[in-house]
Amino acid sequence: MKIHHLNCGSMRKIEPVYDDLAPAHAVSHCLLVETDHDGLVLVETGLGLGDVRDPAGSLEREWTEMAEPLLDPAETAVRQVERLGYAPADVRHILLTHLDVDHSGGLPDFQHARVHVLEEELAAAMAEAPSRRYRPAHWAHRPHWVTYEPGRGEEWLGFGGVRQPEGLPPEFLLVPLGGHTAGHAAVAVRDGDRWLLHAGDAYFHHGELRAGEPQPHPLLDIVQTGSQVDATLRLRNRDRLRALVRDHAGEVEVFSAHDPWELSRYRMER
Repeated sequence: MKIHHLNCGSMRKIEPVYDDLAPAHAVSHCLLVETDHDGLVLVETGLGLGDVRDPAGSLEREWTEMAEPLLDPAETAVRQVERLGYAPADVRHILLTHLDVDHSGGLPDFQHARVHVLEEELAAAMAEAPSRRYRPAHWAHRPHWVTYEPGRGEEWLGFGGVRQPEGLPPEFLLVPLGGHTAGHAAVAVRDGDRWLLHAGDAYFHHGELRAGEPQPHPLLDIVQTGSQVDATLRLRNRDRLRALVRDHAGEVEVFSAHDPWELSRYRMER
């Protein structure tokens, strides 16, 4: 398999705060995986062409004012897939951490894909939309949903209820990681002798996973505390991720959806 780390939606510029790093735009960190037998797999979709063309109709005004998305069509997942020489229909599977606006915006650009998400997350989105976080325009095309009910699954590195997505090999896993939303999950992808764990919005800044006292980003922490549905569960799962990084450093690498400095680490490896 070949894994591409993509930014599918730049947002407002943020300061590094704790590190000697340059300010950078918050990102929508997505993975595009070229598999041997199952076509392309997209982990997250970021913002899509519909958001770029009609932000007033597709996105929510207060969210747009807060996030300040750049809305560059070149950053959409579909345009990046095309630049790699593929067609949108080559994306057969999409794995979502959750259905927030900046994670599901690209769904209409891949209408043939099977969209994998936890059952609780889809139920919450259908019940609450339209809202600041859930935008019906992102699933008006009636995606081919593949959902996973709670309380089932296997153990993986101390996490329970882990599911192998239907139609995909064991190199892909959905890891329940609630708190930010009702059915939030992480997505694990096997990359050679290590796992990559896309933690979505289970945390927002790399300082939160450091040894010792967590260091949330002041601005991003306002966003994550303001959008969480279960603070206790979110913090417990963040601490479980910190333990994962501490105890399994040689087996798994963890990154979040919006930290630009985490994304730059993988882009420098290319």
